Amino acid sequence: MGSTSPFKDHHHHQQQQSYPITKKLLPWALYALLPLAIFRLYLHPLDLFSENEVITKDLQSKPIIVSTAPKHEEVRNDCDYSNGEWVEDKMGPLYNGTSCGTIKDGQNCMGHGRPDSGYLYWRWKPSQCQLPRFEPTKFLSLLENKHLAFVGDSMARNQLESLLCLLSSVSPPDLVYTNGEDNKFRRWHFPSHNVNVSVYWSPFLVKGIEKSNTGFNFNKLFLDSVDNRWALDLEQIDMLVLSVGHWFLHPAVYYEHDSVLGCHACEGLNHTEIGFFDVLRKAVKTTLKAITDKSITDGNEIDVILTTFSPAHFEGEWDKNGACSREKPFEEGEKALEGMDADMRNIEVEEIEEAKNKVIQVDRLRIEALDVTKMALMRPDGHPGPYMYPNPFADGVKDRVQNDCVHWCLPGPIDTWNEILLQVVRQWEAESMKRRG
Repeated sequence: MGSTSPFKDHHHHQQQQSYPITKKLLPWALYALLPLAIFRLYLHPLDLFSENEVITKDLQSKPIIVSTAPKHEEVRNDCDYSNGEWVEDKMGPLYNGTSCGTIKDGQNCMGHGRPDSGYLYWRWKPSQCQLPRFEPTKFLSLLENKHLAFVGDSMARNQLESLLCLLSSVSPPDLVYTNGEDNKFRRWHFPSHNVNVSVYWSPFLVKGIEKSNTGFNFNKLFLDSVDNRWALDLEQIDMLVLSVGHWFLHPAVYYEHDSVLGCHACEGLNHTEIGFFDVLRKAVKTTLKAITDKSITDGNEIDVILTTFSPAHFEGEWDKNGACSREKPFEEGEKALEGMDADMRNIEVEEIEEAKNKVIQVDRLRIEALDVTKMALMRPDGHPGPYMYPNPFADGVKDRVQNDCVHWCLPGPIDTWNEILLQVVRQWEAESMKRRG
């Protein structure tokens, strides 16, 4: 019992001899390793984390693990994501203007000198369930070997660029195709999962001729024909995200069966004023019918999602400093969904529901509305405003300055649209697995 192992005695003697040297070298080793660790973390922040770990970055782009999501989250099929409230959230976004290189210049609010950052720290909380944070790797795995296309106006592009930034945090994409001015037709490839993501400029979804400075000053819409710029590629597309609305407010002449149906805000033309609500309905109906008919005829599997109307937040004149200068979301009851915003949203939701009912027995066709209108309405603080241009007040405050109170800052509230998109896709996948047994 009282004997001591020779190994222990030798080891103890070694410890006594080496301890002073270790004590001297340890601080210097830590000083040497710390910059290397920070440098490694800066270059490859996400290699260290699993897909369920949530990451945020401060304004200096330093990644920090702030929490982890449950390993096996239940996919809810009864959650109404459209109703809820914005709650304060300390975690912040998954990316910023430094870490994402595909942000459109006009939406890079922080990069353009927006001084407040509070708009980044709000999270949408549905009334009856939880909205999980975006999981980039999960999204890519669900779309593995598929082609996702965003089709519509600049709001479709805004949502696309949000998704690119979210996905780039784990898998940088390659730009493999571009065509048209202002990047209106582009495609990216994510080699890690063989996923293609495209954007097609089509502000009416149906065939249209846009107004120009050199020709007529109104749009022409052909309400019984879809826009072939995207429709001809349907066979190559597995999932469509449609988003239109704001271009229907512009002056236009409408055609159906090669005859003038009427017009909107077309002073000086001898056409009947019919407004744009029924026209939006016809355009969405024509689009959904063309997609579903082709899918049924050709036997193609295709998923269709329509992102509902996203309201603008101009207060007063569009070129005044305070056009959309709020720094916090509206509180519940402070702003009602009504008037044109509600009408535009209702038309889109109704047409989606009608299309869903028509194809309810077709397993390979899935259709859903991404109903974001209310949550968008509550975020007057999320637009670029004057920061659509770099440092607009560098030379002092101006009486007149152009504002963007339509599109969304990146990062910003529109990232939530894609969080809900992921939940829709997850639910579809869960239902497919259940049917397969």
